[in-house]
Amino acid sequence: MSDRSLQISEAPWAGAEVLRASGLVVDRDSSVALDGAGVTLYAGEIHALMGVNGAGKSTLVAALTGALPVVGGEIRLDGRALGRMTTTQASAAGIASVYQEASLCGNLSVAENIMIGQEARGRFGIDWPETHRVARRTLSRLGLDDLDSTTPVWALPVAERQLVAIARAVVHDPRVLVLDEPTSSLEPHEVERIFSVLAGIRARGAAVLFVSHILEQVFAVSDRVTVLREGRDVGTFETDDIDRAELISVMLGQDLDSLRMLGSGTRPHRQEPEGDPIYRTDKLGLRGAVAPVDIDLYRGEILGFAGLRGSGRTEFANVMTGSLRADTGEARIDGRVVKMRDPAQALRLRLGMVTEDAADDGLVTGLTVRQNIVLARQALRGWADPVGAAEADTLVEELTESLSIPADLIDEPVDRLSTGNRRRVALARILATRPRVLILDDPTRGADVAAKAAIERKIERLAGDGVAIVYISSEMEDVVRLSDRIAIFRDREKIAEVSSGPGLSVDTIVELIADDSHYDM
Repeated sequence: MSDRSLQISEAPWAGAEVLRASGLVVDRDSSVALDGAGVTLYAGEIHALMGVNGAGKSTLVAALTGALPVVGGEIRLDGRALGRMTTTQASAAGIASVYQEASLCGNLSVAENIMIGQEARGRFGIDWPETHRVARRTLSRLGLDDLDSTTPVWALPVAERQLVAIARAVVHDPRVLVLDEPTSSLEPHEVERIFSVLAGIRARGAAVLFVSHILEQVFAVSDRVTVLREGRDVGTFETDDIDRAELISVMLGQDLDSLRMLGSGTRPHRQEPEGDPIYRTDKLGLRGAVAPVDIDLYRGEILGFAGLRGSGRTEFANVMTGSLRADTGEARIDGRVVKMRDPAQALRLRLGMVTEDAADDGLVTGLTVRQNIVLARQALRGWADPVGAAEADTLVEELTESLSIPADLIDEPVDRLSTGNRRRVALARILATRPRVLILDDPTRGADVAAKAAIERKIERLAGDGVAIVYISSEMEDVVRLSDRIAIFRDREKIAEVSSGPGLSVDTIVELIADDSHYDM
């Protein structure tokens, strides 16, 4: 690993130093959230900020944007020291921010949202024609002429709302634009559009701080990356000079040999499974949700579902578990026809699912991690056969340890946990029911690198133990890497199926999604 920050003058994006934060200390909830952290940004660069959950990324963003007070260190903008400041003062100084959940007013138009609090003024108050003209000019400058400035924001998809939020942040050409996880819930083509806009902002000389936990996006868009660990910056690297494994190693502060499963290699060619499929569908579908689908799922295999959000991948997974009730075809488990009426029946058949919203709706938020896990086992067994204390302790210890859920969180209410930890608890809760078939819909979305590694290791161990797994992810690299076979969905139907192997790549999947012909490989 090399830190090329000493060679900045040679970099094609190199401009003047815009912002230097050094030695920042922030106290939060009676503990030190930042302990000497810092970052330096240059004009015309996109600078990524990475770290596992709890490393201090959001706190550093809050410190730079005035949302949290700094009790130590300093922040300099264009060489001028900034004292303690509010968010309004930070914005006035030239530091703008956009967050994952854009705080827009749904009942207002695109133009009104862009200009809110920044409206053009005339002799008699707000000059609305000029306000709308400035908003349209800002959109045009970002290459967003196709966004109708009169459209109410509530009518826009999530990706376009993020673009509106970015436009609002750059109306007055800020020196620094801070983006905190702006792409974590977007599809790849939506992310590309965000990146195109960022490239334009960068070309105008602003410094962009891009906070993300998605490695592929960091490598795709950033010039440099600063890593935080335990509230401190532990390294700044040229993105071209550090590979994925090295970056993860810095983030975790440990040797990464055991985590190299997060590399780009795919599984070896699978051996053909023996015996009959544990779960088979014959033209199973739901009108308006997903066209009839045939699949065979075998014990010990990972069957990936690939496709864009809305392609039918999640809809079919929900049909498989009874969350959506099929109106065509049939399903068989161990050769026996079953009618999936609801997820409770699926659980009785030992078919479990972790939904894409598991971190929010898959848990009983008023209960602790321990209580959620034990409750799942108890619900399966029935209240006439209570789970004893010793059994509960063994169950919770085994599942939390295998998923690397910190021991000090076991008796915490799940609503106090990070998104990544809640997803691990949701998986533990389903595993407490001892499923034979497990459907996982975006199980690592929102998870940091450590959580993602723990979940993926567990998935492979489960498959090794004979569990049949359906794996869905918005990150196609993960689907390709983990799956034995991949069913590809587009326009609410299954269009192809491919087997894994060293020759399979994300490009293959993308080409199949784009291709008009449907076939299996």
